[in-house]
Amino acid sequence: MPSAPVRLTVNDYDAIMELWKAAGLTTVKPTGRDSREAFEQQMARGIQAVIGLYEGEQLIGLVMATHDTRKGWVNRLAVHPDFRGQGIGGQLVKAAEEYLASEGIGIYAAMIETDNVASLATFKRAGYHVHEDMVYVTKRITDGI
Repeated sequence: MPSAPVRLTVNDYDAIMELWKAAGLTTVKPTGRDSREAFEQQMARGIQAVIGLYEGEQLIGLVMATHDTRKGWVNRLAVHPDFRGQGIGGQLVKAAEEYLASEGIGIYAAMIETDNVASLATFKRAGYHVHEDMVYVTKRITDGI
C-alpha cells in the first residue's frame, strides 16, 4: 500500500530522476532544466512543490506542481510501470491540486504529450477539459532547458 503523498526535497533528486527514467518520461533534461542545480534553484523559489508516493523505500509516483500566482501547472506526473493502474496518478493529481489551492490558486492546467493516453485519461477522470483548438508554443533562449 503506497504512503500518503509527501513533499519531496532536493535530497530526493536521485530517486526522482530514477523514477522519471523508469516511467519513460522523454522530456527530462538532466544536464539542463532538470539538473540538480536547476532543481535546487526551482525549489528555492517557493512556487513549486514536488509531491511523491512511496511503497516502502521506493518512490513509485510523483508530480510537480508550480504556479505563476494566477494559474497552477500540474507537471511531470510519473508512476513507476510496476504500480500503474492502481489510481496513483489520480491521487498525485489531487495532491498537486491541494497544494495549489493552499497557495490561493484556483485554475489548474497540464500539458500532456498526444500519445500519452494513460495520462490523458487520468486528467479527464480528475475533471480536466481537453482544449482541442489550442497549440502549445515555446521559445527557448538557453540551450538544454
